[in-house]
Amino acid sequence: MKKILLLSDTHSYIDDDILKYVKQADEVWHAGDIGDLKVTDAIKALKPLRAVYGNIDDAKTRMEFPEHNRFMCEKVEVWITHIGGYPGRYDTRIKTEIYKNPPKIFVCGHSHILKVMPDKKLNLLLMNPGAIGKHGFQQVRTMLRFTIEDDKIDNLEVIEFKK
Repeated sequence: MKKILLLSDTHSYIDDDILKYVKQADEVWHAGDIGDLKVTDAIKALKPLRAVYGNIDDAKTRMEFPEHNRFMCEKVEVWITHIGGYPGRYDTRIKTEIYKNPPKIFVCGHSHILKVMPDKKLNLLLMNPGAIGKHGFQQVRTMLRFTIEDDKIDNLEVIEFKK
């Protein structure tokens, strides 16, 4: 079993409250708009990190992290990208591939809006953790944590902080 912490849109912001949850996870996934690499350096100093770059990220960040990250966690295929859309309205950059080869979990960020919803047509679970950084319109900063055991996704929790 793996305990996953999923976050996005840090926009260069990291603090002890976030790092407390990083320490409790087995892996951390970051869905882009990292901002300063000090964010991912702080996470990587504590736990394994899987991340992608977002639209605000500079060339240095784009050299370290890919635009898309597809991998297996336990027996679950995961696809992380920053701008992905949601069921029925996937972004044109990923639409063809997601219909041709859907993962079990599709993770994106960008909107700063927390969404967890199934795509029944593609038999996948979309997860957007919202934004944990302080930059943006969101009133509540959010991230997700959950477990993956074999092919089961379970124990989903929303973690909220005031802006």
